[in-house]
Amino acid sequence: MRSSNGQSSSTATYEAGLLVSVVYALPGRPIVREVELPDGATLAVALRRSGLLREFPEIDPAATPVGVYGQVMPPDTILCPGDRVEIYRPLGAEPKVARRKRASKR
Repeated sequence: MRSSNGQSSSTATYEAGLLVSVVYALPGRPIVREVELPDGATLAVALRRSGLLREFPEIDPAATPVGVYGQVMPPDTILCPGDRVEIYRPLGAEPKVARRKRASKR
């Protein structure tokens, strides 16, 4: 299963494997980790190797959606060099409701 959707990145393939970014976007503070992985590594392996699961115990790998370049993917997705693995958080509020609330304050 190809995950990079044809997008390229300036990150290079390493002799021993591939380099991917793992991103966890907290409000006002995005966390980005560059992770070197063996060829054929999966999304789940990238999450473990990033250290973010230990650093942020609220990330439940069984329940938290993850993806590549904005598309939710299963944990067994094989990664490509330069992929950006994203850990998705629940929205704080429904976007439509939040817009209405902001508009009503004007």
